[in-house]
Parts: sequence; C-alpha cells; structure tokens
Amino acid sequence: MAVAALQNSFTSLSLSSNSFLGQRFSVPLSPPQVAVTDKPCSISAKIKRWERKECKPNSLPVLHKMHVKIGDTVKIISGRDKGKIGEVYEIFKHNSTIKVKEINLKTKHVKSRGEDEPGKIIQIEAPIHSSNVMLYSKEKNVASRVGHKTLDNGKRVRYLIKTGEIIDSAENWKRAIKEKKEEKEVVAAS
Repeated sequence: MAVAALQNSFTSLSLSSNSFLGQRFSVPLSPPQVAVTDKPCSISAKIKRWERKECKPNSLPVLHKMHVKIGDTVKIISGRDKGKIGEVYEIFKHNSTIKVKEINLKTKHVKSRGEDEPGKIIQIEAPIHSSNVMLYSKEKNVASRVGHKTLDNGKRVRYLIKTGEIIDSAENWKRAIKEKKEEKEVVAAS
C-alpha cells in the first residue's frame, strides 16, 4: 500500500521542459527578511580551555577576592620555591595569581630585534597562585593567615592572626604605589 502511494505521488509529479530543473535560478533583488531574535549572539574567542577567563553575563571577567595585595610581604608555602620570602608587586584577579619579586623565576629566550641588538636569555618572574603564599611578618619572622577587623575609628583593616600585627596602613600602601611608579619610569626610560 505504501509503495502504491509513493508511485502515485511520482506520477503526479510531471517534469516538463518548463520545470525548474535545468533552468537558471533568478536571485530576487530585495534582501531576504531575517527574523530578529531576542537572544544575544554568543561569540566565543578561539583560546585554549585553560586560558579562558570565567565571565559574567555582561562578558566581563569574574574578579576573585584575594587575601594579598600589592606591597605585602609573603612566604611561599608550596612549590619549587617553598620557604622563600618576597614582596608582591603585581596581582591578577581574574585567575587569582600574583607575581613576587625574585620568586618563581623562568628563563626566557629573547630574539634579536635588530642587527645592533643581539639575542639574549633573561630571567623573568612568572605568576604563582595566591593559595600558595601566606602573609609574612618581618618583625616576628612568622607566616600567618590573614584576618579582618574593624578599628575604633570604623576603618576595616587586615591583620595577621598569629601576631595581631595590622597589615593595612596608609604608609605601606603609598610606598608600594610609589615604588611601582618609579619602576615603570625606569622601564620607560630604558
């Protein structure tokens, strides 16, 4: 029965010389109507899975809170440089990594930029995850976790739990910013 119905439909389909097969297809002059959707188009960049930044709905990266800030003295608690002490000079909030002076040094091979400048091998600081460091007290020579408390004047500060030493002070922050500006000026001058 199904075969008979199929044959019947083929016979009703008559292909003549005036049919669309073998004829040129004429393009309409008006542009085709496109349906507008309410959903935004999701465009993803072609980067590696481990390089992708987690994003909010407005396409801005998610910035994680960290227990360290620029200018803090930290002790490395895991990895190749375990036990070393250094100062944080750069932070990356989107992946919770930091750069510490003279810690986690990597070798970089730089090509020559011109005939007068030869290629060289340099040491650069690579980022280290913030969970691999603890804040360090220079006075008591001890690493400690960080706590938060509110002072009598209403200002909220960070302090070391083991020693009670207050980390956040205006002098430390201004000193760190000043050193960073001087370092940028030296790099720009050279």
